[in-house]
Amino acid sequence: MTEEERVALTDPEDVKLVTLARATMARTGALQGAAIRDADGRTYAGAAVTLPSLRLSALQVTVAMALASAAPGFEAAVVFGGDPPDVAGVSAVREVTADTPVHFVDGRGDLVTSDRP
Repeated sequence: MTEEERVALTDPEDVKLVTLARATMARTGALQGAAIRDADGRTYAGAAVTLPSLRLSALQVTVAMALASAAPGFEAAVVFGGDPPDVAGVSAVREVTADTPVHFVDGRGDLVTSDRP
């Protein structure tokens, strides 16, 4: 995507997800952070896990956290940093709520791409 094609997220609730994902990534020192808003408006944030015995993308971690908290479904997700697309993470989101948009933003917080069903 060229600079001219970049589009900023304008929904204030999605911008909050960017902030949560960025803060989680910074706090953990991970290369990627993610945040999800569930159907009740609650938010969850997670960072990528890279252990010799366990590798999960930030989006996969965040989906697991939301499901463990009984999230009824998802409204939107943001992945901050890393390389899009996160096929496994997006698939996990879509298994819960098929029409959830997943936004990928770069290290500046600019929208790189959105994966929409």
